[in-house]
Formats: sequence, structure tokens, C-alpha cells
Amino acid sequence: MSILVNKDTKVIVQGFTGKEGTFHSEQCIAYGTQIVGGVTPNKGGQTHLGKPVFNTVKEAVEATGATVSMIFVPPAFVGDAVIEAADAGIELAVVITEGAPVKDMMFAKMYATKKGMKTIGPNCPGIITAEECKLGIMPG
Repeated sequence: MSILVNKDTKVIVQGFTGKEGTFHSEQCIAYGTQIVGGVTPNKGGQTHLGKPVFNTVKEAVEATGATVSMIFVPPAFVGDAVIEAADAGIELAVVITEGAPVKDMMFAKMYATKKGMKTIGPNCPGIITAEECKLGIMPG
């Protein structure tokens, strides 16, 4: 039984083409997670891991219908990444990044809540629905 994610959940990855984003996206795809694309500024129009890359979360959501974002951006940018996801209509953000500035995340989480977006993290291992969907750094 799934509560937040399942085999049909469409996921984008913010920080998709970075080292950590790439490694863990590969693991999630191998698990069966439906990653439908990723976001890396200034790399839109490319493909990575066989998935489209977009410049913004809004573009990714409009093109793919994604409702969940897995976030692997550097700590200095994680607050802005959460806010961007909320503004784009993402329903759930799973923030893996560790070392995020506390004030940035306090503001971003309050903002996301007001926009109706759930936030898990930062500095979390992610979430998993057994044999359906894995988001994060947990082994599967």
C-alpha cells in the first residue's frame, strides 16, 4: 500500500545531471521509479539517462505531468529549488541535499506549505514504496 508515491507516480529530478543526481536517478530508475525527466538550468533540450532535461521545473511539469520532485541541488540553492517546485505545482518534494541553510529551508518549507506542497527533508534518505517506487539514496 502506498501513501505518497507508487508505481504510477511521475517524478522529476532537480539537479538531474550532477554527480549525485545522476547516480541516484540511475538507482531509482533501476528500481522501477517512473522518472520522467530532470531539471538543470542551461541544459534544457538535452537528454540524460534517456530522459529529457528542462531548464525549469515549470517546463518539466508542463511537458511531463510530473507531480513529485526529487531534489539533489547544492545546499546554497536548495531553498530556491523547493520554492520553484512549489510554484510549478509539484505536490511532493523529497529533498535529499544535506547541509541546507536552516533559515532558507524554514522559509522554503513555510512557502511550500502555503502552496499546498508537502516537503520531506532536507538531509533525508528519501522514501520508498516496496517494489513500486524509490526516491532517494536508500538501497533497493
